[in-house]
Amino acid sequence: MLDSQCSILNAPFIQMIPAISADKLTIKFGKFTAVNEVSLSVAKGEIYGFLGPNGSGKTTLIKALCGLIRPFSGSGQILGFDIIKDADEIRHHIGYMSQKFSLYEDLTVDENLAFYSGVFGLKNEYLVKRRSEVIDLTGIGPYLDRRAGALSGGWKQRLALACAIIHEPEVLFLDEPTAGIDPVARRALWDLLFELSGQGVTFFVTTHYMDEAERCGRVGYIYLSKLIASGSIEELTALPEVSPPGTARFEVQCNMPSSALTHLKSMPYILESTIFGQSIHVLMDSHHSLEALAEDLRRADFGKAEIRPISPSLEDVFVTLTNQITRMNSGQST
Repeated sequence: MLDSQCSILNAPFIQMIPAISADKLTIKFGKFTAVNEVSLSVAKGEIYGFLGPNGSGKTTLIKALCGLIRPFSGSGQILGFDIIKDADEIRHHIGYMSQKFSLYEDLTVDENLAFYSGVFGLKNEYLVKRRSEVIDLTGIGPYLDRRAGALSGGWKQRLALACAIIHEPEVLFLDEPTAGIDPVARRALWDLLFELSGQGVTFFVTTHYMDEAERCGRVGYIYLSKLIASGSIEELTALPEVSPPGTARFEVQCNMPSSALTHLKSMPYILESTIFGQSIHVLMDSHHSLEALAEDLRRADFGKAEIRPISPSLEDVFVTLTNQITRMNSGQST
C-alpha cells in the first residue's frame, strides 16, 4: 500500500543551503487546495524535473516559489531568501519562462531584449556585455530584426530563454518550456540548459515528456496537489511501491500487440499493461508462470510470444503511483 508520501521524500540530499526549498508549502484558493504540504529541496546547479497531470499544482507551486502567490501555510526559500518576506529580493535572482510565449510579439527580437534589459535595470558596459552573451548563447543573432511573433516555436523559446537570463539569474523556473516545439528544437533547448547548468545555474523544469524528465538530475511527481515521489531516476524506479512484492515486470512481443493488449487487460493476473513500440510492458502476479502467459497468448491466436524481464521505466513509476493513489482515494470515498 502506498503511503501518502513515498519514504524517499525524506532522504537527506542537500548538505548546504539549497537553491530552492519548500517545507510543507500549502496554497489554497478559497476552499480549494491547489498545493498540499509540498516539501522539496533542489541543490545549486541541479536540474530538477517536476511532473504531474494538468491541474495538479505545478504552475501554482512555481508562482509561490517566485513570490507571486502568498502561501496559505508552510514556508519556502530561494537561495536562502524567504518567499514571503523577501519576495522583491528573490525576483532579482530568478528567471521565469511561462507555459505560453509571453513576450511582445509586435516587437522585434532586439526590442524584446532591450525591454527586458530595462526591466532588470541593466546599463552601460554590463548591458552591452550581457546582450552579447545571451545572443551568442542562444544563437538568436540572425533574427534580431525579426518580429517575435514571426519566429518559429523553437526560436520563440530561445528568445524567451534569452530574456529570462539577461540579468544572470542564479535560479531559472521553466514551465513546460518545450511544449509544442519539434524534437530538434527541444534537443537544442536542452543543450542550452545543460550549458547553463554547467555554469552553476539551478533549474526547476516542468514537463510532460518522459525523455526530458530522464535528463534531469532528480525528478518530483505531484498528483492531486501532493508531492508523492521525489528522487533520482534510479531511486524512483527502485521504489517498492512501483514493483510490489509478489509482482514482476516483463516485455511481451507477439503478433498484433494492440489486440493482444486488450486480451491481456482481461487477464486477472495482469496488474498493468501498456504498449511500448511493438511490444507490451506488463506488471503481473509473479506466482503466474511465464509459460502459462505465453500459452494464453498462443491460444488467443497471438502467435509465439517472446517474454523477457525488464526494469520499470519512469513512465511506469508515475502510472503505477497514480493508479495506487486513485484506488486508495476510491476506497476512502466509498
